[in-house]
Amino acid sequence: MMRVFERYFPVIALIAPLLIIVFVIQQTGSSNVRYVATEALLRLSFAVALYIFAGNSGIMSFGHMTFCAIAAYASAWQTCCTLLKPITMSGLPSFLRDNTFSLLPAALNSIGLAGAAAFLSGLVLMRLSSLGASISTLALMFILNVVYSNWTSVTMGKSTIVGLPVYVSIWVALGFAILLIIIAYLYQNSRWGLMLRATREDEVAASASGVSLYWSRVIAFTLSGFGAGLAGVLYAHFMGTVSISTFFLDQTFLIVAMLVVGGMQSLAGAVVGVTFISVVIEVFRRAEAGFAVGGMDMSIPRGSQELILAAVMLLILIFRKSGIMGGREIAWPWLKKDLGKRDAKARGSKQTDPSSPLAQGSAKA
Repeated sequence: MMRVFERYFPVIALIAPLLIIVFVIQQTGSSNVRYVATEALLRLSFAVALYIFAGNSGIMSFGHMTFCAIAAYASAWQTCCTLLKPITMSGLPSFLRDNTFSLLPAALNSIGLAGAAAFLSGLVLMRLSSLGASISTLALMFILNVVYSNWTSVTMGKSTIVGLPVYVSIWVALGFAILLIIIAYLYQNSRWGLMLRATREDEVAASASGVSLYWSRVIAFTLSGFGAGLAGVLYAHFMGTVSISTFFLDQTFLIVAMLVVGGMQSLAGAVVGVTFISVVIEVFRRAEAGFAVGGMDMSIPRGSQELILAAVMLLILIFRKSGIMGGREIAWPWLKKDLGKRDAKARGSKQTDPSSPLAQGSAKA
């Protein structure tokens, strides 16, 4: 039992603080604080989904918002505005235009569509070199943005689709964030995850050892696409609206920054990076809105939030090039001590084992 706890301690050490923080916010925080915390948890879901591919492969993907947008729009087509769809989205197929689907089947269909899109695009993009694949994911996002921005009969173009049912609370967001953390941890310790991490460290040596560079990346890209689709569905039903501008450069670079600041090569880095950047953003956003000190109302200039955030990120990356966590997971605190005891025990058993060469030699003497 203890060994199982030790094995899964890195993921437990991430989930337990999140549970405590959310419980405290739910009990003592205002509605605005709960809203901010829920939004941060949704960003965490997306960052963890991105980590599944980028953290394990070493290839930064700038196009995962594509799969978020695909899933969010698919969910909107299935669940929103029955009376308005024939007017505002007349180009939809009749089974979507004239019907409304239940939330769970709609979510599953949307996530499946995002995963399928990730698999099909991964079959092409993962044949490229690391740098080429990274740039191509950005091109993928631009292609989807242009198509959805001009496909007015289906996506309403740059207009906002409204009327989505809102069911994502802070606990729902936390539950799915924990689910993605567990999936990411199980994957990175699985056979395919370890093979992909081997290609990250040395492609030539991994290939020489029989690791398929192409398929290990395709599998991770597809799984990551499913996770991004889940994040997109949650975000759509948190906001109650869908707009193509939401799933573009601003959110992309914010999530990438969170992942890099925390440490891209560890799951703990993804969680810590999202938490740290979210706190910094909220603190300085409130400072821009104004605060009272000794009876005086004070505020920092508008736009200072972005400048301060950029400065904080630069300082972290200058003095901590591998991110806050340095590419490490949160290890069992007594791991070295336990390993030392086990090694000593193993050495002792070898010395006292009658069948060992050392014991037989002593007996003869």
